[in-house]
Amino acid sequence: MKKNLHQDICNETLFATIYNKYSKNLHDFLYYRYGDNLNPGDKAQDAFAKLWENCSKVTADKAKSFLFTTANNLMLNEVKHQKVILKYKSESPKGYTNENPEFLLEKTEYLKKYQEVLSKLPEDQRVAFLLSKVEGKKHQEIADFLGVTKKVVEYRIYSAFDQLRKELDNFKIK
Repeated sequence: MKKNLHQDICNETLFATIYNKYSKNLHDFLYYRYGDNLNPGDKAQDAFAKLWENCSKVTADKAKSFLFTTANNLMLNEVKHQKVILKYKSESPKGYTNENPEFLLEKTEYLKKYQEVLSKLPEDQRVAFLLSKVEGKKHQEIADFLGVTKKVVEYRIYSAFDQLRKELDNFKIK
């Protein structure tokens, strides 16, 4: 009796058979080719996960090719990622700024005053303002989160902004 090689591998027993047949070979292939630093075991598991996600598209006779190609691509992506990490580790940030000490002092004082004015705001205004301007949430998201209408959120943000503008010189937000 001949096996049907054109069926997909979504059957769990067929997938388990493929896993048992190729998992060690796939791990060894990745280990010998890239070494232990890039976690060949994890990449082999990720390749099997991708195979399962695409089980309806892959037939049993194409499974080995799919696995090895996917795992190799995952490792190549990891190599590229490690190169980027190495590049940014080798670049040390400059330990100085072009800002003069007077500007830095003014900036620190302005930040203290800003935090002080923020702390004086009513809690509902402060929460709505910070969710909008610091966390970047949309007005409807804030309204859903706080359990109020969008108009109430807009009013609270406007009121907080108005209070900050009154108490702080040159206060602007983009």
